[in-house]
Formats: sequence, structure tokens, C-alpha cells
Amino acid sequence: MSYFDLSGKCVVVVGGTSGIGRALSLGLASAGADVIATSRSAESTATLCQEIRDLGRRSMSVPSDVTSRSSLEDLRVAVYREFAAVDVLVNCAGITKRIPTVDCPEDVWNAIFNVNLTGTLRSCQVFGANMIERRAGRIINIASLSTFVAFHEVAAYGASKAAVGALTRSLAVEWARYGVFVNAIAPGIFPTALNSALLDSPRGRELLMRTPAGRFGRTEELVSAALYLASDESSFTTGQILAVDGGFLASGVNR
Repeated sequence: MSYFDLSGKCVVVVGGTSGIGRALSLGLASAGADVIATSRSAESTATLCQEIRDLGRRSMSVPSDVTSRSSLEDLRVAVYREFAAVDVLVNCAGITKRIPTVDCPEDVWNAIFNVNLTGTLRSCQVFGANMIERRAGRIINIASLSTFVAFHEVAAYGASKAAVGALTRSLAVEWARYGVFVNAIAPGIFPTALNSALLDSPRGRELLMRTPAGRFGRTEELVSAALYLASDESSFTTGQILAVDGGFLASGVNR
């Protein structure tokens, strides 16, 4: 028996062209899935589409914006022209800004929530409706360590990601009866091009010190978690937030 084989599955990865989203897109494609990775950048979407095709999988180049319901609906229409169904939805789009909470303007707060929380909700609604009708589907949201614990001066991000955790559980409870299972992954610290400066700072050194594994994550370690949640083997798993964090959330005193 081949575990976590996604051959024949169609996966849409929203926010899937950079960082963790890009790693998951390529990892799911390597496991046999046809993957449509999308983001606001037409150039990045086209580039990753070709990389997925180079792996021998089907893909499409369709940019989208999670702050626009009509954009996500256009994405759904385009995908359904080429594929019979979307089996797996992965929601990776996210933004953050470090700012003292007392100084955080409402427009910054609202913008972060609009992408991280409401954008995830829009995507789940747009693609989840078809999954409910088919009575089959997997949704993987991206939570965060800050779903569970506070990080200094990123209150808007933390609150939005805590809400993503609550949304994940709520949808799991509502949609399990339709065969649609909703889970999330809470990544620990994974080096990407976007956070290299952070990881080389005192904040990054503190994050490393608080990670019992003594290192940051490798993206393939996130991919393996996504493969489980996307596969038929997760047929009794829903409403869970799977932390892939080297023990960060379990840690009290490390030394």
C-alpha cells in the first residue's frame, strides 16, 4: 500500500507561489497531485505553474486575490473548466506587520484580518460549497505558533491567526457530515527568503533558543504533514491544528 499518494487529486493552493505555500505546492505535486498554485502575482503564478508541469502534473496559471470574492470565484470557474473537481484546498495567503499595538492604525489591523482571516473564510466558502455538494473534500488552513501564544508587537497577526484556528474548528464541525474535513497546520520557524533578516536577529536567536529541537524547520517537514491531511489516510481527522514546530509549543524552560 502506498501511503499519502495523491495521484488523480486536484489541489488548489491559495497564496501558493512563495515561502511555505510554494513548498507545499511543489511537495503536493511531487506526491502525484495536479496543483493549481495561485497568488496576486501573475508572474509568480506562471513560473510555478511551469515548474509543476515540469514535474509531470497538470496545472493552470490563474492569479487571484483573497481580498476579492469575485477573484476567487473567477479562479474557481477557471479551475472547473479544466478539472472535474477540487479535492483539496490549501489556504496559505497571509500578511503581517510588526508594530506596537497601541500605535496600530485600524486600517493596518483591518488589512491583516482581511487577508489572514476573512481571506481564508472567502476561499473556504467559494471552494467548500462544491465540496459539500460532492460530499468530499479536504481543506488545510495555515495557522501559526501565534494561534496559541503571543509574539511581541504583532497583535493583529496573532489575533487573526487565533481566529483562523477557531474558524478551522467551526468549519470542521459544520462540514464533517458532508465528508469535508477541515484541518490546519501551525508551522514553527521555517527559513524562507522573506524571513532571513528576522532569523539573523536577536528575535530569531530567541526563537531558536525556545525550540527544543535546536534548529529551525525544513520545508519538507511541512510537506509531509500536508500530505497526510490532504490524503485519504486522514479520513477520521478533522478540526485539528497540527503543530510542526520542533517542540516550540510544548516548551517551558529549555535550559
